[in-house]
Amino acid sequence: MSELSGEVFYPDPAAAGAAHVPDHEALRASAAADPLRFWADRASELEWFKPWEKVLDASNPPFFKWFTGASTNIVHNCIDRHLSGPYKNKLALIWVGENGTDHESYSYFSLNREVTKMANVLRAMGVTKGDKVTIYLPRIPEVVFAMLACAKLGAVHSVIFAGFSADALQDRIGDSESKLVITADGSWVNGSIFRLKDIVDEALRFSPSVENVIVVRRTGHEVVMDPLRDHWYHDLTALPIAKGPCATEPMDAEDTLFILYTSGSTGKPKAILHTHGGYMVGTYTTLKYTFDIRDEDRWWCTADPGWITGHSYLVYGPLLTGATTFMFEGGPTYPYPNRWWQLIEHYGITTLYTAPTAIRSLMRFGEAWPNRHDMSSLRLLGSVGEPINPEAWHWYHRVIGKGRCPIMDTWWQTETGMFQICPVPSMPLKPGSGGKPFFGQEAEILDEAGNPVPDGEEGFLVLKNPWPAMLRTLYKDDERYVNTYWSKYPGKYLAGDSARRDADGYFWVIGRTDDVIKVSGHRLGTAEVESALVSHPAVAEAAAIGLPHDVKGHAIHVFVVLRMGFESSPALAEDLRKHVATHLSPIAKPDGVDFAEKLPKTRSGKIMRRVLKARALGQDEGDLTTLDE
Repeated sequence: MSELSGEVFYPDPAAAGAAHVPDHEALRASAAADPLRFWADRASELEWFKPWEKVLDASNPPFFKWFTGASTNIVHNCIDRHLSGPYKNKLALIWVGENGTDHESYSYFSLNREVTKMANVLRAMGVTKGDKVTIYLPRIPEVVFAMLACAKLGAVHSVIFAGFSADALQDRIGDSESKLVITADGSWVNGSIFRLKDIVDEALRFSPSVENVIVVRRTGHEVVMDPLRDHWYHDLTALPIAKGPCATEPMDAEDTLFILYTSGSTGKPKAILHTHGGYMVGTYTTLKYTFDIRDEDRWWCTADPGWITGHSYLVYGPLLTGATTFMFEGGPTYPYPNRWWQLIEHYGITTLYTAPTAIRSLMRFGEAWPNRHDMSSLRLLGSVGEPINPEAWHWYHRVIGKGRCPIMDTWWQTETGMFQICPVPSMPLKPGSGGKPFFGQEAEILDEAGNPVPDGEEGFLVLKNPWPAMLRTLYKDDERYVNTYWSKYPGKYLAGDSARRDADGYFWVIGRTDDVIKVSGHRLGTAEVESALVSHPAVAEAAAIGLPHDVKGHAIHVFVVLRMGFESSPALAEDLRKHVATHLSPIAKPDGVDFAEKLPKTRSGKIMRRVLKARALGQDEGDLTTLDE
């Protein structure tokens, strides 16, 4: 990390643009003086079936409610309201397949047709308001149709990253009690088929709540179809049930829009619950202001819809602002490391929003690949998922942005639903810093006792006041919601990240303080990794830690205690790595495996991860007085 008082970049206002925030300090001051007025004014830019009676109901903290009494539907503002205005024939979605030859585009008018068709199919299968639908799809247009169709009907979608294993998928389907699953035969990953339908079949062996499975044909390979449960999507859309209009269901502002699972410090993933009204206002406002969205923009968020970034800033946020959102099925380096640069040049992308992991992976291939392409269409760059190290920031700014494009480094979480700490294009930028809290937001750095720490010192990052897109609770677990986020510092939201603030009020997020590892921007709980390891017949105990990694940010390193009768070997270590990839996800595959006689624990039985980390890095293990000998 660069020094907190280090270099500052002053964007050229003419190049950066400031259409929505001509004076960021003045807006910051007015929003701080009256945050509820700020959010009410932003909400008034959207359409409501019935106006709100109260902007914020804080009568039962931390169960805050926003825009109480109001009626709306996020799909009405993503699609319906655009159909009678100038955006009707504007491109809403451009999609390109991994091979580069498959491509489709949808205006707001044609997107409405596809979403209506999908909603009619779901309704014919008995999906109604409040039902849960699991979506396990790759980055293809149908994932957007499915999310919007569920919301249109008032159903609750649960999108699962199409890289999770059958075990992980089964856990999430069971917890949400989903009535229906939408998947594909497979997805293309680096030229090979990832067999999604097979994973769904395995997961549904013990998922009694699921009545039907809709399968999108993507790869065309042979799959097994249960005649009583499974239905090809293209067959369904050819039936009369898919034809005709489908009304958008009026929803209370506090009705659930989706649940999204994210790793926690215990084995069970947390089901984050977001609602129609507040989430809509938060994602709309943050995208519009932070990235200065203009009518002519072509916005590319590289995230998968299975993560919150894909929800908020690939699907919902861009459509709420009337932008053109771009989606690419493949990754950044297949078949060559110029894949992204080629697409930016060909499609005239104006804003690229991606993760530092992707930037670091592309840096390894040098400057020749991006320099082959004309990327002068780019106006802004963005970073998400983890703190961006200054070296990657400089490369991104100089090589990709040619020194013209300000980098919007955003900090937020699945739980927050929207940006919390971020700049705007006209602000001075500090490489490695996320900037300042978004307008109307307050953040603070506290010590263990809850006292504010001096500027420049590390502490616990907290958010001081509620915001519209905040999670409302954890699905079916109000107690865990309170204990996880609101119990350490009553009245303040605990982010679970450590951070510093400098003398200029800029925040520098350092990393997680709980048992969560960020790998390539993806949150993985140590407990989930350890549970996968212990399910192997050779493993008695396991501990997972995150170690610094030049490309991924952090790599998973595990310590394993074997059962009697098993001996450590390189072959067993590799088998354990594959076991985790199979039973959790390929992104959770450990980089290193150490075998141990026993794990260092406190007298209360808690694994001392800092001791394991010090051992793995060859550092001093520090104070061991609490170690159970």
